[in-house]
Amino acid sequence: MKKVKILADSCSDLTGELLEKYDIDYAKMRYTYNGVEKEAKLTWSEDEIHELYNVMRDGIRVTTAQVPADEYTRLFTKYVAEGYDIVYIGCSSKQSSSINTSCVVAEQFMKENEGSNIICIDSLNACVPFGALVIEAAKMAQDGKSAEEIRDAILPMRKKINQFCTVHSLKTMYKAGRVKGATAFFGNLLGVKPILISDADGVQTPLKKVKGRKTSFEEIVNLLKEAIENPEEQTVYLAHADCSKEEVEELKAMVKAAIPCKDIYVSYIGPIIGGTIGPDAIALAAFGKEVTYRVGEE
Repeated sequence: MKKVKILADSCSDLTGELLEKYDIDYAKMRYTYNGVEKEAKLTWSEDEIHELYNVMRDGIRVTTAQVPADEYTRLFTKYVAEGYDIVYIGCSSKQSSSINTSCVVAEQFMKENEGSNIICIDSLNACVPFGALVIEAAKMAQDGKSAEEIRDAILPMRKKINQFCTVHSLKTMYKAGRVKGATAFFGNLLGVKPILISDADGVQTPLKKVKGRKTSFEEIVNLLKEAIENPEEQTVYLAHADCSKEEVEELKAMVKAAIPCKDIYVSYIGPIIGGTIGPDAIALAAFGKEVTYRVGEE
């Protein structure tokens, strides 16, 4: 049986530490501001993080682009040549076209390269929930599971990862076309903080709205507490869009007080999701109850 290489993309928001620990590689998306296009690296520095979010704080729009087809070809060529089967887990198809591109490239690649085996999986998630799925797949690869065994295990897990995110301001979501102008204006004026999730189909959607930053922190902690299962065995993932250290520590303390989790892992929200939800957004994620909510359902 061939060894398996796990691939993700820039939306997974895995850190360099996690990429190395679990032997994960990733396909790079692109983002642009002030007319300059950059690769959405997961190994970016704190200076690069602060620069990006300060640009958004100054009102400059950041646009994003999916993984180019030639990036998939590069990765598939590299790891098939090294003797791997490949499992690529991509950002939700409801939030990026990358997974669709990967399927087209993989199908053509396997036709042209006899014996190659590439499985592409829609994560139905983005940001840290997506990254958590990738880590679980990488653990299976390290345990010697086949590409097909990993696929069969990951598919049902996609709806067991729960994420709750709150944004600081609606300005960036307005610029990205996610909310209407009047909603953004009056929402900011009244201190409205939407709680965002990835629904059962992978759509990024507001679950509810609360007023005030502290209340929004309390709400995402309470929602995760209700959703998480077997917390003592779990890592809670906390991701933020360049929040202050004081706010990150405040949310960590709230999680520790409410949820008896094994660990809390902190990382940054990258430019692809960050370009949509804006600076100072913050999210929690962990495995738990199946996500059944869909946009438009009560």
